Amino acid sequence: MPVTMLKAEETATIVKIGGTDAVRQHLSELDFTVGEQIKVINNISGNLILQVKGARIALDHEMASKVNVNPSH
Repeated sequence: MPVTMLKAEETATIVKIGGTDAVRQHLSELDFTVGEQIKVINNISGNLILQVKGARIALDHEMASKVNVNPSH
């Protein structure tokens, strides 16, 4: 499922990064890699503030939709 479907305070594990090579490279540079735990800090209409490796990163809906996750329960 895309990370855009998560609500604030939910955590998940990244299972796939989609998009073009350039998009995947950009997300990788921001520490979005398969197997990494992320937490949604805020979700406003699909625009997200995410916590990954202790850093807070904002992604717009289009970029965030490329990050597929498996929610933690």
